Amino acid sequence: MSPDRDPDPGADDLTEAREAPPQEPPSAEERLAHALKLAYRHLAKRDRTEAEVRAHLEKRGVDAASVDAAVGELLELEYLDDERYAQRYVEDRRRLEGWGHLRIADGLRRTGLPRPLVERALAADPHADDEHELAVEALDRRFAGRALADDRERQKGLRTLATKGFPLDTAYAAIRAYERRCADRDDG
Repeated sequence: MSPDRDPDPGADDLTEAREAPPQEPPSAEERLAHALKLAYRHLAKRDRTEAEVRAHLEKRGVDAASVDAAVGELLELEYLDDERYAQRYVEDRRRLEGWGHLRIADGLRRTGLPRPLVERALAADPHADDEHELAVEALDRRFAGRALADDRERQKGLRTLATKGFPLDTAYAAIRAYERRCADRDDG
């Protein structure tokens, strides 16, 4: 062994680590800053509900007081607004996904929104009265305007509409309307 080399090169590091003063727990301000950093990063991806942000912070081990303070600040700055979130969710799912009100309501409840807020958002939906026509349009997209050949295809249409969240009575009526529309096209 050469005299220049230390027999245990990591020994100095261990000695320094043992001699380092114990770290103080983070202050309330530091914990809040950490919670806000996590929340902003979570909100950067898409809008979230208050419940989603709370769950995200709790999952990451943020203490309850910091969660409350961070959520309070986000509400005050209007980064969180459950009413706005619900309204946009309804509009987007109708317009972009072609969903019926049952699936929209289920999706809103899964984000942690209370039932009264979900009901208000659905009641304010400008397309609520057009649900029958939206269901017919969903069938038109699914079958590319082609007539339904048999009961098997009608069942596929019903499954499509049920999956999209349309009530069964609306789905049956939409199947009949779609078949009439296809027959009118064929006759015309």
